[in-house]
Amino acid sequence: MEELQVAAVRVDLAAAFRLAVRLDLHEGVCNHFSVMLPDGKTFFLNRYGLHWSEVTASNLLMLDADGRVLAGEGEFEKTAFYIHSRIHLANPAAACVLHTHMPYATALTLLDNGRLQMVEQNALRFHDDIAYDDTYNGLVVDPAEGDRLARALGDKRVMFLANHGVIVVGPSVAEAFDLMYYLERACRLQVLARSMGGKLRAVRPEVVADTYRLMRADAPKYAAAHFSALKRVLEREEPDYSR
Repeated sequence: MEELQVAAVRVDLAAAFRLAVRLDLHEGVCNHFSVMLPDGKTFFLNRYGLHWSEVTASNLLMLDADGRVLAGEGEFEKTAFYIHSRIHLANPAAACVLHTHMPYATALTLLDNGRLQMVEQNALRFHDDIAYDDTYNGLVVDPAEGDRLARALGDKRVMFLANHGVIVVGPSVAEAFDLMYYLERACRLQVLARSMGGKLRAVRPEVVADTYRLMRADAPKYAAAHFSALKRVLEREEPDYSR
């Protein structure tokens, strides 16, 4: 049973990479997604140098917390290892960690005191669930910086990295991917609204809190349905992702 679970995680993670390409959430051969396995000691990470459209279930790397490659061929990116391994170790709830420079969310990180405002329905799912790291320290090339990011994230599911990009975490690939998808949608609408030059229309605080509560309660079911639908598209059009 455990082998079947590991195989399923491989397939889900590979699907996330392929879907990120389709949705313009990727950048070159940069950025990285990972999933910690149930043993809490090993995790899957994408191999350095692959375009995300080339990622398959079988070419993912399996690493331990010391950076040893336990399965798979090739190298991993140093920044990927220090970001993902330290967050996984610090937060058991962050089974899946997604880091991207997706354009609209990253655009908000370039603004002084850039924040996702709770003024639109997609944004409300992130109410009081976003950490903001307002200090850009350059590339993450050591465990100390990885630990700093893990502390800054805390128990939130989203973190905006100043001048850099975003990190999204969740208990499964489906939930993390669903969050990432809606985060970029929310950020895109806010960038567009701000470009119009008018004042953002406020939502009453009690409505914000109640909407978030309802969305959070239904999140696992909705995310599973959303991700399953997206995987069916891949099965029809890019079936090699699961090999």
